[in-house]
Order: sequence, then structure tokens, then C-alpha cells
Amino acid sequence: MMTETKTNRLLTVLCAATLLSLAACGTSQKAPATADVAVSRNAVDNAVSAGAAELAPQEIMAARSKMMRANEALAAKDYTLARDLATQAQADAKLAQSKANSTKANAAANALDAELRVLREEVDRNR
Repeated sequence: MMTETKTNRLLTVLCAATLLSLAACGTSQKAPATADVAVSRNAVDNAVSAGAAELAPQEIMAARSKMMRANEALAAKDYTLARDLATQAQADAKLAQSKANSTKANAAANALDAELRVLREEVDRNR
């Protein structure tokens, strides 16, 4: 009889733990995506600071558009959509920033090549 009581208690504890786990999983998607939107906004700002508006205009426009839609979804309390759009905006912003940085690096490399060419020409002339 004692074993049956222990088994019932164990079953009750397991059921309670399962219900709590399910409740926790369900609320994470319904929680406001404010942090996700803020992180994405920061990524867009960083990309703009890196020159993405001039050097990667399509990518930064896509990131800004998704940020606006994420903010709209957040205001409408559609947290899952807001989180998804914020994640996409962050990816677009990182791509824009990478393209801007790559373009700047290529321009610097080309400028260095031009300067080296000029120096070589001067060395050849002075021989």
C-alpha cells in the first residue's frame, strides 16, 4: 500500500512538472519581442554608421523595411512575427554592414595598389 501512495505522489509531481514546462514553452513565444527588436535596431544603426546607406543601399533598405514591420507587429502584439522580422532585419543589417566594410577595404586596397604603382614608376625612372 505504501508503494502505491509513493507512486501516486511521484506521478502527481511528474504531471505538475510537465504542465509547468508546457506553460513555460507557451509563454516564451507570447512574451514581447522588445529585446529582439532593440538588438535589430542596433544592428541597423551600426550598419548605417559603417556606410551601408551609400555602399549597400538595397540591403539597408530591406533591413529598415523589416524593422518597421517588426515594430508594427510588436505594436499589434504579434510577438512571433515581430521576433521573426527583427531577426531578418538583423541579418539584412549585418549583410549591409559587411558589404560596406568590404567595399571600403577594396577601395583602400586599390588606393594602395595605385600608390605602389607610382612608387615603382619613380624607382624605375631613377635607375
